[in-house]
Amino acid sequence: MGRVFPPHGRKWLACHEMKHRIERVNELLKRELSDLVSREFHFEELVTIQEVDVTSDFKRAHVYVSVLGKDRKAAQKVLEKLESKRKELQFLLSRRVILKYTPLLIFKLDFAIERGTRVISLLDQLNIPEDEPPKPAPPAENRPNDKDHGDEVE
Repeated sequence: MGRVFPPHGRKWLACHEMKHRIERVNELLKRELSDLVSREFHFEELVTIQEVDVTSDFKRAHVYVSVLGKDRKAAQKVLEKLESKRKELQFLLSRRVILKYTPLLIFKLDFAIERGTRVISLLDQLNIPEDEPPKPAPPAENRPNDKDHGDEVE
């Protein structure tokens, strides 16, 4: 008796397995790069690796870096420093992560945390009292329905 494949076929299985491999490699690269950046670089700002997105051929990895600090100019300087040390980081990464190809690291700034902080501060400025419970929805018999709006087709 041979191997039984899922009803979607062999292509689906290969695609599904590849997707999980890419996710595992992304997490591994993120963890190792985070450790390397924290050990090898000394920044005034807090620099974190938010996400790594490796291409399907594993030859390139987009590294999303978040910089919590003074301003966007400081974040740009951090990015420039990482870019200038890219080859060194790739070499150190190749010693820690064994892949057929060590991916080319492409650094990008990630402002998601900054945007989230701004949204929270804007919500705080709305001055919504926390003591007031939300108003309940009107009872079903008082709500307008489709018949009241002439949407009914006869």
